[in-house]
Amino acid sequence: MPAKAPIRFYHDGGIVEVANAEPTVTVLDWLREAARRKGTKEGCAEGDCGACTVLVAELMDESALPADTNAVRIGRLLVRPMNACIKFLPTLDGCALLTVEDLQRVVVRDDDGLADDLLHPVQQAMVECHGSQCGFCTPGFIMTLTATYERHCEAGTRPTRAELSDDLAGNLCRCTGYRPILEAGQLMFDLPERRIDTAPIERALLEIADASAHYDGGRARYWAPRDLDEFAARRVAEPDARLLAGATDIGLWVNKQMRELGDVLYIGNVDELKRIERVDGFLRIGSVTPLDDAFKALVSHWPTLNEVYMRFASPPVRHAGTIGGNIANGSPIGDGPPTLMALGAELVLRCGEQRRRIALDQFYHDYMKNDLMAGEFIERVDVPLPTSSHEVRVYKVSKRYDSDISAVCAGLMIARSACGTISQARFAFGGMAATVRRAPSAEAAIVGSDWSEIALRKAQQALLTEFTPLTDLRASSDYRRRVVANLLERFWLETRNGELPPLPPAQTSIYATMRQ
Repeated sequence: MPAKAPIRFYHDGGIVEVANAEPTVTVLDWLREAARRKGTKEGCAEGDCGACTVLVAELMDESALPADTNAVRIGRLLVRPMNACIKFLPTLDGCALLTVEDLQRVVVRDDDGLADDLLHPVQQAMVECHGSQCGFCTPGFIMTLTATYERHCEAGTRPTRAELSDDLAGNLCRCTGYRPILEAGQLMFDLPERRIDTAPIERALLEIADASAHYDGGRARYWAPRDLDEFAARRVAEPDARLLAGATDIGLWVNKQMRELGDVLYIGNVDELKRIERVDGFLRIGSVTPLDDAFKALVSHWPTLNEVYMRFASPPVRHAGTIGGNIANGSPIGDGPPTLMALGAELVLRCGEQRRRIALDQFYHDYMKNDLMAGEFIERVDVPLPTSSHEVRVYKVSKRYDSDISAVCAGLMIARSACGTISQARFAFGGMAATVRRAPSAEAAIVGSDWSEIALRKAQQALLTEFTPLTDLRASSDYRRRVVANLLERFWLETRNGELPPLPPAQTSIYATMRQ
C-alpha cells in the first residue's frame, strides 16, 4: 500500500511534517497525543465549549477575501479562531497553527532579536483580573482574546464590552461568571503592545504552499484540490467521496457517532469558491465562504440581519463552517436556509463543466434529501440585492441566547408596491417541518392587501394549517405553532404602516437593548 504524503504546516517555530495520518484525526488529538501540547483542552468534543480554541493562519488570497471580514488580517496572514476538537489535521496542510503555548514565542522580538520572559498582554490581563480559577477553560479564552486583540490592534480600535461578549460567545466558563474575563479583555489594550510576528510564519507558508494534496493508504483516500476545475473533475470521478469543508457537522459524526467517513474530498482549499461579489443585481457568495464572512456580507446589505448573524453558532464555528455546507447539510433547524429563503436566494449547482440554477426553496425534497445529483456540488449562492421596498427580519428562538440550536427560526420578508400594498411576501421557517420550508398560504393571505392588523390575523390563521411540527427536546409542537404566529406579529409590529408607527427594535428585541 503506498505511503501517505506528509501533512505540512507551521507550528512551534517551524515546519512540521506529519506522515501516515488518517483523514479524520483531529488537530486536538494530534496536539495532545502526538505533539504532547497539553494546553489545548478537550471539553465537549463538538465545538460548543471553546476549551480547544486555537488560531489557524493562512496566506491571504486578496481576490477571494471580502473587505469586511471578521478574520484577523496581519501582514499577509489571515488568522481565525477555530475549534481544534472538530478540525481534522489534514485540513491544516499549508497553514499555521498557534496554541496557547506559542504566544510568548511568536510575538515581535526585542531590539536584539531575543525573546523576553514577559507574558502576552492577553495572558497578563487575565492574571491581573483574576480571570482564571480552575483554569481548564483558560487556554481557549486566551486564544479567542488573542484574535480579538490582534484584530483591534490592527484596526486601531478598542472593543466594547458587548463586542467582547460576542467574540467570547463560543467559550464557556463555569467558575468566574465571566466578569473578570471581560475585564481582562478591556485591560489587555492598556498594557504595552506585543503583536504576533508574522514574518517567519509567512516565509514558512510560502515554502510549503504547493499543489493539491492527495494520498492513499490506511482506511481511506484523501484529496484536497486547490483549483475549481480540478475539484469539479474529481467530484465527478469520485461521486461517493465525502465532501468536507469546515467539519462543524461532520466532525461530530466522527467524535460522537464514531462514524467512518470513507474517502474524503476536501473543498476548503479552493479559493475560487470563497469569493463574494456583486454582479448583475445579485450578491454572489461562493459556497466555501466561511459563515462569518458570508453573514457579514449579508448584514452589509440587510442591517436587520445582524442579530441572527451574531447568534448563529459561535465565532469559531462561523469561521470554520461554510455557507454551502450549511445549506447542503439540510438540517430542518438550520439558521442559514430560512434567512436565505426569505431573501429569495438561488443556488448555482455544478457537475463537471455543466451548471444549473435552482431556487433554494426548491432544493430540499425531504428530511436530509436534496436536489443534488451524483457528482454535483453547490458552486455559489446568488442573493438578489435589496430595494427600498423590501422589509426583512430573521428571528431565532432557542433555549440559550448564544451558541444554541434553534427551536424555531423565522425568515420573513415583505415588499410593498408604490401604493403601499403588499406586492410580495416570503415567509420561511426552520424547526416546523422535515425541511426548512416556506409558508405559501400565509404569504398568499397578505399579498395584494394593506399590511394591516386584519392582514396579519389572516396570515396567522393560515400558519396554523401550514405546519405540523414535531415535539422534541427543544420545544413542543404547540409551542412552535404559537411561537411562529407570535414572531409574525412581532414582524408586523416592526414593519406596519397606517395610523400606528412601527415599533423600534429597542421595544421588541433583547439584542437591541443589550447594546444600548
